[in-house]
Order: sequence, then C-alpha cells, then structure tokens
Amino acid sequence: MVAIVQQEQPLSATPRGTAGKVSHFNDPNIGSKLMAMGVLPGSQVRVVRKSPFGGGCYVKVDNFFLALRKEEADSIVLK
Repeated sequence: MVAIVQQEQPLSATPRGTAGKVSHFNDPNIGSKLMAMGVLPGSQVRVVRKSPFGGGCYVKVDNFFLALRKEEADSIVLK
C-alpha cells in the first residue's frame, strides 16, 4: 500500500513508500538537471528506499527508477 503526500513537502522529508506529484523545484540549477533526466513538474514520484543517516534516496519517477543525492531530493517539492 502506498501512502499519498497530504501537503507540499520536499522529497527528502517524505517517508519511504509515499507517493506524490512534483510541484516545483527549490533550486533552479538542480531543477534544470532533474528535468533533463526526466523529472518534470507533474511527474508521479514514489520513494522506494532511503539511505540511513539522511543520505540520498531511491525513487520511482513515472516509469523509471532513479537514485538521488540529498541535495537533489531537497530541491524537489511534492504535492
């Protein structure tokens, strides 16, 4: 069972197993890099795994999987 994001929050603060849609990016430089990789506003994102001690995370974006650094996950805002 997948939980759904109830309010806007950064991807890095989203618990494992939670899904949401990309609302916007906090950092335009990282946002442009993520958009080039296929993470677009409106994309469905689900957190698959999180590394311990606040590191990166492994997510499913639409139909592909992606590993993100903490800085990249911080810049993605889910709704």
